[in-house]
Formats: sequence, structure tokens, C-alpha cells
Amino acid sequence: MKYLHIKLFSDNMKKPRSEVRILLVGDKGVGKTSLILSLVSEEFPIDVPARAEEITIPAELTPEKVVTCIVDFSSVEQNEKQLTNEIGRADVICIVYAVDEEDTLASVTDHWLPLLRSILGEDHRTPVILVGNKVDMIDYSTMELVMPIMNEYDEIETCVECSARNLKNISEMFYFAQKAVLHPSLPLWNYQEKDLTEPCKKALQMIFKICDIDNDGVMSDEELGRFQRKCFNMDLEMGTLDSLKTVVMKNCAEGILSNGLTLKGFLTLNSLFIQRGRHETTWTILRKFGYNDSIELEPDALVPSLSLPPGSTVELTHAGIDFLLQVFGKHDKDGDEALSPQELVSLFSTCPGMPWGPEIYYQVVTNNYGWIGRHGYVALWHLQALINPEKCRQTLAYLGYDYLSPAVASKPSPLALNKDKPGDMAKNQSSKSVYSCLVIGPRDSGKTTFCQSFLGKERPDVSEIPVKDLPRATINSVTVYGQLKHLALLDRDILSSQDELGTLESNSDVICLIYDVSNPRSFEQCARLYLRYFSGTDQPVLVVGNKSEFGHVKQDYIMQPEIFCSKHKLPPPQFISCLHGQNKEIFIKLVTMAAFPGLSRLVHAMVINGSNSSWFSWIERNLTQLGLLKNDEAGLIRLGMGVAVLALGGAVAFKYFNSQR
Repeated sequence: MKYLHIKLFSDNMKKPRSEVRILLVGDKGVGKTSLILSLVSEEFPIDVPARAEEITIPAELTPEKVVTCIVDFSSVEQNEKQLTNEIGRADVICIVYAVDEEDTLASVTDHWLPLLRSILGEDHRTPVILVGNKVDMIDYSTMELVMPIMNEYDEIETCVECSARNLKNISEMFYFAQKAVLHPSLPLWNYQEKDLTEPCKKALQMIFKICDIDNDGVMSDEELGRFQRKCFNMDLEMGTLDSLKTVVMKNCAEGILSNGLTLKGFLTLNSLFIQRGRHETTWTILRKFGYNDSIELEPDALVPSLSLPPGSTVELTHAGIDFLLQVFGKHDKDGDEALSPQELVSLFSTCPGMPWGPEIYYQVVTNNYGWIGRHGYVALWHLQALINPEKCRQTLAYLGYDYLSPAVASKPSPLALNKDKPGDMAKNQSSKSVYSCLVIGPRDSGKTTFCQSFLGKERPDVSEIPVKDLPRATINSVTVYGQLKHLALLDRDILSSQDELGTLESNSDVICLIYDVSNPRSFEQCARLYLRYFSGTDQPVLVVGNKSEFGHVKQDYIMQPEIFCSKHKLPPPQFISCLHGQNKEIFIKLVTMAAFPGLSRLVHAMVINGSNSSWFSWIERNLTQLGLLKNDEAGLIRLGMGVAVLALGGAVAFKYFNSQR
């Protein structure tokens, strides 16, 4: 049964639209025009025209604070084509009948409701208000006759009896029409089953999980108070809270547990709101959490989108990281600083689907059980923001960032645009905290093993990873100059000459060209990749010779790797073995090259690589070319490790910092 009485609840709710267009239709002589004129003039018109002109009521004069256009239809002055056009434009349609003429009520079901369905479709969502005019002419009500009609036609929101002559319920009628548009019942309530619709249930379940801050299955008094302030901008008084719990308990025995509101209780409470005609209460809740009129979450309403200029990337802000750590703690029920597979599913239970696949367990460092720890969890989010910022933003919205973030007038964004351009040699230091490294080279050069070694995995560990779960990106943290940075390795195969790099790959902060030192044809492909993709860019490039445990062979190329690197002013090749997953120095070098594209602060690499004179020579040459090192100072490098090298580091650093003043 539909309740006919609708109570005004609050004026502080979010408005989904700025205008409501109301169309009045009905048989000739039922008083459509009189109703409109009585509303405007607040008195019954003596001379009633065949049709009233379209009327626009300013927002400040309406209960819902929305511009309202009232349109009259007259079969005398208008034709069927005009009627069809007006029906299509209307936000809500009032079908008027005369309570003292049974034929006009019969016409509602015989003509008008079928006509609307034929024009708008059988399942149309345009709300309908039944209006019984001329109650001043009778001493009885037609509601008993109307109720079966309302139960048969779901599009009918409510019915109101009124009188244009004595102005009874005139303003209420138009308020109900506004309300039917702004707070429709059809998306919320299934009148056949007398229950919330499935989309409404699903949305309210998500909202409950977000508001259950401690994830204990109930909303405590404190959590309910926060929820009340979020949705209605007012505190929940203790007396009101007790009354609310009493009502819930009376209608649902399982609705209150440990003096808190359970999910069943939350759903029951909203069911009662709707059954009592207070649709606006549930709509206020839904809209505060980003749901539109179709009960679909709109992430843009919660976490604004970012416009990405070409070559730019997105990073998590401190506010975003703090929020994600709060979510982590909420779902780490056993407090072991890691998320079990079940806890991870719980964490993403408010999302429409699981945003992370099984490959995540091979993208970051995991604990002894293979679970995602706090460190890996943050790293994964950094990777998501880098690779797919739009999906990352939407997921943050589903997790409830808007609700759980600091309650301030201007909420800090969880994501920020990073304006650093990769390989910008005019800059001495990048401001990024997450760097991308394209790992590229011929097949079988060991790229995947190299990327997994960044996570501490040895070659036998990599062979056990299911092929379908092998990730194309890995990420871990590296400390450079006492600052924690994250490095994302993007593993890419080039299978043919037609293959092109993606935008993120081609704009990587640093390039790692990797080849197999035991394969005489491997470096040739590596060199060709450099000449094709990177020789004309300013991106830092490091050549890495992998599989050194198998021994070096002469490369079948016009130049050996050392000569090639020297000719193209690249750092000397770095030789590694991924057999035991120990390549920490290589990743420090990659992050350093990305963080300091101008090479003005690469002095620390001398200490890291003390015995590698070719690495020193490369640094010496580049520092000299940048004007940060004089020839007489450069000679100090050749003295090897010791006081002279450290002194040089201090001298160059002193010069650099003075040059920045």
C-alpha cells in the first residue's frame, strides 16, 4: 500500500537538478487551468481561459528551492502532436480528474495512463501524480477507488484531493509534484514485494560498510552521530537516537545489536522512511554518498577527476595515503600488519567488483604467507595511480574517501597531478615520489626475472609463478639521500618492428635496456631498441647486462656494449646476475638517474660503485659538461675511493647548492 501523506523533512539536502517541469493533463472541464491560476493568484479565477500560459516559479518561492515550470494542456487549443511533445519534455505529469464525475476518474485508466505508456514506454520512469479536483462539490473521498489504480501502476507516486475554488491542498499538490521528481519512490521501493529495490539495498549496504568505521558490523552511537552530521548537517540528539533504536527494534528484532544499529536495522529504518512517505530522507543519504537518480554511484561527485596533460602522471597525496592506511587498519582484523585474501575481499566489498587481480601478489613485496603487507599495500596504490589514475580515483570513491577523509570545508584531494616531465634535463631534481622505469630488451634476456629480483625473489621463485599471473609491472621502495622513493618497473616485450610504446612507457622517467651477456645476438637487439626509441630523447638510459653467472661472450654487433655506451654518452653497462635476486645497487642507480635527470647530484653513485672506474668516468664526463666540475677537480676521481672522492662529493655538492641560491 502506498502512503498518501508525505511529510517535509529537511531543506539541507543535495538537489539533483535545478528545474522541474510539471505538466497537467486530464479530460476537458476537470479544472486543470483553474488549479494553475488559483496557485498563482491565491484566489479562484472568475473567468477561466481555455488554457493557461506556461508559468515559471522562481526557486526561492518553492518548498524544494528549485525553479518550477507549470504547463497546461488543452485539447481545445492543442493537438496530439503537441501533447506528445509536452509529455516527452515533462519531468512529472499530473493527471487531473473531477471527484464529482466518475467518468473522468475512469478516463485515468482507460485513456491517460495507457497513453503515457505508449509515448514514454511501458517501463517509463516519469512520475505521475493523480489529482482529484473539486472536493468542495462532494462530502466523500475517492481514495478507496484510487488505491487499486495506484497499486497497479508503479509510476504513480501519490494522489491528492484538492479544490481550486477554496484553494484546498493546491500548494501541496504542486509540492508533491516537485517531490516526485526530486525524491521519486520508484527507484527505492518495490510496491509489489513491499520491500526496498535491489539497487537501493546494494547502495545502502555499501553506505553502511563505509560508515561502520571499526568494521564490527554495527553502527555505534558515535558512528551514527557522524553519519547524521554527514547527511543532514546536524547533531543527533540522545532522545532522538533512543527513539530511533526503539522503532527499529520494534520492526526488526535483529536491527539492534550491542546497542548499535546493524545492517538489517539500517535497511529497516530506510524502509520505514519510504513507507511513511519520507523518500527525501533516503534520497538525502544516497546523494550525500554520490548516488544519482538511477541509484548509480558517480565517482566524480566524491573524488573530482584530473585533467592529464600529455606526458604527465598522477600521484597519491599525503591525504590519499593517510586515507588508504585508515582503510587498511579497518580491515586488518587480526592486526598482523597484512591483508589475508579474505581481508582483501572485505576491503573492496564496497566496490562493484574486485579491482585487483591475482597478479598483485607478484607486483610487490609480500610477507611469509604471500599476503600483502602495509608496505606492499601502499606500493600497489602508488602503482595504480601511475598506471591507471582514473580507475584509482573511482576505487577511492567506492571506498568512501569523501566520507572518511578529514571533515573540512575544502577536502584535500587524494590524487595530485605531477607536472615533472620525464628526462627534463633543464631541471636538477625531480619532485616526484614515484618513478617509472621502462625495462625493455629482447626476449629471454631475463627482464621478468630482473623485475622480480626487485622484490627479493630469486630465479627459482620466478619459475613457480603461474604464467597467467605474471605481472607487467612491479613496484618497490628505494631510499635515495634519506628520502623514500618508489620505483615502478614496466616490463615490455618488443616482438616486431611494428610494435610501438604506450604513452606511459615512452614517457618513463628512466629506461633500463637489458640484454643477455651469454647470448652473442642479444646486445644487437638492445642497441637497435635504443636507436629506435631513445637516442633522440633526454631520458636517462642505463644498459644492464644480465645472466653474468653464465659468463660473458663477445657480442655480434659492430660495437661492444662498453664502446656503444661511450659513443652515445650513456653510463657504462652494469653487469648483474638474478640467480639469487641481489641487485639492490642497480635499482638505487635507476632511481637516482630518474630523480636527478640533470646528473648534478650523481656524486653518491661514486661511493656506491667505488671499484667501477668506467661508472666514475661517465659521472666525471657528465658533471664536467654540466659545468659543475672543473678539469682539475675531475682528476680527483681517478684517485679511487677514499678521502679524495668524498672531498670531491662535498665540493660538488657545495657548488651545486650555492648555484641554487
